[in-house]
Amino acid sequence: MKQETTKQKILLEAVKLFANEGYEAVSVDQIAKAVGIKAPSLYKHYKNKRDIFDSILRQMEQQDGEQAAACSLPEGTPEAMPETYEQSSPEDLIAFSRQQFRYWTEDAFAASFRRMLTVEQYRSEEMNRLYHQYLGAGPLGYVADLLGSQEKALSFYGPMYLLYSVYDGADDKAAVSALLDAHFTRWQNENAVQEIPEPNEQNQTR
Repeated sequence: MKQETTKQKILLEAVKLFANEGYEAVSVDQIAKAVGIKAPSLYKHYKNKRDIFDSILRQMEQQDGEQAAACSLPEGTPEAMPETYEQSSPEDLIAFSRQQFRYWTEDAFAASFRRMLTVEQYRSEEMNRLYHQYLGAGPLGYVADLLGSQEKALSFYGPMYLLYSVYDGADDKAAVSALLDAHFTRWQNENAVQEIPEPNEQNQTR
């Protein structure tokens, strides 16, 4: 148990350092110091800095899967599960998006990973690909599949995407979350589908 806890702490401290100082600027010695161990002890858990980074990616992939499994939205492609996409509601999307925003801003590991990718996307093709997978084109494309339109997806996800950066620099984090809630409410009102009432005996044409 102690070994597993140390392994997880190494990943958390490493991704924090990568977010604050950049991946290339951080040494294994810095990571070990942040954890409170010596570098030789760190090497008992990970072979090198790249091994630490690869383990961060595996943990993010696992956590991302757990986040997706906890919601009622489809995890596959529209081609593989068209009925599930058709049955997804705006309420489901909003609930999932609120959950995602909290996750990417409040979870220490995920928030550091997001900030790392935001900075490193301009320095590395790999980081750029990961950034879009988790935060850019990936989520936008998924929302477009759910809503059936790139334009609707942009109007939904664009403000949420912007508010990640606003949240990081805000003193009042709750106010930023309130802005997101107001956006979702406004978006839902603007995109509400008005149901056409079923004809009754009085308004049926004869």
